[in-house]
Parts: sequence; structure tokens; C-alpha cells
Amino acid sequence: MMKLLLIGIDTRSMLNSALKLDYEVYSTSYFSTSDTPTIKNQKIVLKEEDGQSCGLFEDEFNPQHLLEISSDYIDEVDYIIPISGISPSDFSKNDQKKILGNRDVGDIENKFRFYKKIQDEFLTPKTFILNDVDEAIEIKKNYQDIQFILKPLQGSGGYGIQLADNDIDVNFNEGKFIMQEYVHGISLSSSVLATESQSKTIMTSRLLTMNDFEKNNSFIYVGNILPLTNESIMAEVDDIDEIIREMKITSEKLASKFNLIGSNGVDYILNEEGLYVIEINPRIQGTFECMEKTLGINMLEAHIKACQGELIEIPKPQYYAYKKIIYSPNRNKYQKIDLDNIYDLPHIGSITEKSEPLLTIIDKDKDFKKLYEKVESTSEIVNRVAIKCQLDKE
Repeated sequence: MMKLLLIGIDTRSMLNSALKLDYEVYSTSYFSTSDTPTIKNQKIVLKEEDGQSCGLFEDEFNPQHLLEISSDYIDEVDYIIPISGISPSDFSKNDQKKILGNRDVGDIENKFRFYKKIQDEFLTPKTFILNDVDEAIEIKKNYQDIQFILKPLQGSGGYGIQLADNDIDVNFNEGKFIMQEYVHGISLSSSVLATESQSKTIMTSRLLTMNDFEKNNSFIYVGNILPLTNESIMAEVDDIDEIIREMKITSEKLASKFNLIGSNGVDYILNEEGLYVIEINPRIQGTFECMEKTLGINMLEAHIKACQGELIEIPKPQYYAYKKIIYSPNRNKYQKIDLDNIYDLPHIGSITEKSEPLLTIIDKDKDFKKLYEKVESTSEIVNRVAIKCQLDKE
């Protein structure tokens, strides 16, 4: 039996899919959710315990640590699938040969190089590389009619993005940044399966950030609703079919341009100017479980087969699916919540810090309105429990 290693921030959802396939499965993850399957070959960085804080993810997560503790697994397995949080470029050249998925991702993960590659072919926000704060001030002065945001040169999930206002607060010692035109509009995403010779858009979705809910100029990823329809886009648009068609054509062109294989995501912003290409996620995306729920397929199997040259037959969506990550409203000690649509659950008694990911809501329904109401109702319950379990109350 071939040996497969899943490695990244949170392997829970993909472990569930991998265990249905004919592989001996290995896993290394940062998070240790209580609903993560327990397997023989498994390493977890964050050891959650009663009364212990899970800390601050941005301060404590280090992909190199995942690689270090996985060194024996990496040597032993036949295949590796890197998940969000770790890049193929983090692996040695020799170990990259085991990766099922994209290996050469430098022109995608480096946001300025990505912009330079696509700016003449696709609609994309005006983007500049920054070396210091003075350059940011100069760019703002030269383009006074444009609002800008600052982004880490490399990164995902919307972390570290901020408006480039009058008080620019960027620590260049922590890495490089780009300054990018802030495109107001509707965040969208598409999922593309690709082999070396062909690609196929299998799903389009509404992408959600904190700003969609709180209007707080936070761009941190919160979730998705799929498939994309007049209802799930949650905005007034003229022709949803044309939007989906353009996303499909553009995503498949990008897959070809960057020689993508396996499952990949393309993020967009739609406004009156058109469909802006924002970035490519050259790996299995956060919509993984939602696609499994709406399509009734094993997405990990679809990814692996595409990497090996086969595009599986994709059925038509049977349900709407909605994923929403709940970020903790306070510092709280987790207690059990009896709901059947919550995942990535903390261990009982562990402490989640304010604004850190608490858990994930995932649900499906044939009726979009009912689905949306179910997920938002669950969100309210989870937040009420978190407030009830708040620590350090004044």
C-alpha cells in the first residue's frame, strides 16, 4: 500500500477523505482539533489542554517547524500533499519530487511577480513592490485618486492586509510588502482541476471575509458559499451566467499559463469595471468540504487523480453549501456545544484567545435561504456560548 503524507495547518477535513482511499495515511498539522481523526502516523504541534491557551496563530505558527518534526515521515512516504500553511518551495528539491500537486509556485506565491506575469493579459489591481515606508508615501502622492492596501509579499488567508491610510504601520523587518490598488466589489472564487494537458473549472463560489460581516476593513478569510447563483452571490448583478462563464474561461487560462495541476483556487473581485484577478491558491482550497457536500465526491481523490493525469467526471451540484469560520469574540474557555454542523472543535477546557479561530460551521441545504439562516443561527449560538465562557471579565 502506498504511503501518503498530509501536512499543513489543519489536516482534519482531508484526513477524513484520505481514510476512504487506498493509502496508508500520515499526517502532520499545527492545530489539534478534537474532531480530527486519530491515526497511527500522526504529529501535531499544538497540544491543547484543559486550562491552557492555544496562543496566537500568527505569532507561533512556523512552517519550518512542521517540516522538522515531519522529517522521518517525509523520508518514509511515497507521496506528499501540502495543505494551506506550507509551500512546496519549503521542501528540499529531492522531497518536492514526492509532492502530489504544484511544485514550482514562486511566480504565484510572490504577489508582485504574479502581478507582473498577468498584468498585460488580465484585469488586475495596480501593484507596486515596497522597500520602505517612504516608497509607500511616494506612491500615494503620485496616485492620489487611488485607494491602496498593503499586503505581505507572500501569504494567504487575508492575514497582514491593511489599508494604506495616513498612518502606515509596516514592519519591513518581518518581510517584504506590496502596495496594491484597493478594488471595492464582490469577492468571488473558482476551483479548477487540472492535469498537465487540460483544466476544468468545477465550482464557482462567493468568497467571504470579515469585512463582509463587520464592515471593519479586515480582509481575513471567513468562508465560502457555493455554488455561485443569483441568490448565493448576495448582491445585485446583471447576468450571473455571464459572470460564471468569464470566471470559468479566465481560471482555465490561468491554469494553463502557470502549468497548474491538481485542485487550485482563483480569487476575484467583481465590480462595475469587470472581473479582477486577485490571486491563485496553487493547492487544495478552503472550499474542500463544501465541494464534497454539494457535489457528493471525494475531493482528495479528484485532486490526486488530476495530478496523475485524469480529470474525474464532475456531477452537477445537488446542494448549496456554506462554510463560516468563527473567530473568537473574546478570550474564552471552550465548553461543549451540541450542534451537528460545527467542526474544527477545540478540546474541552482549552483557551482560545480573542480574534483567534474558534471553530468552523459547515452546512448544506437545497434551499439557499434556509441554509443561510441555519448557519447564521449557529453563528449566533456559538458566539453566545463564547461570551458566556469569557475569561478575564472586567
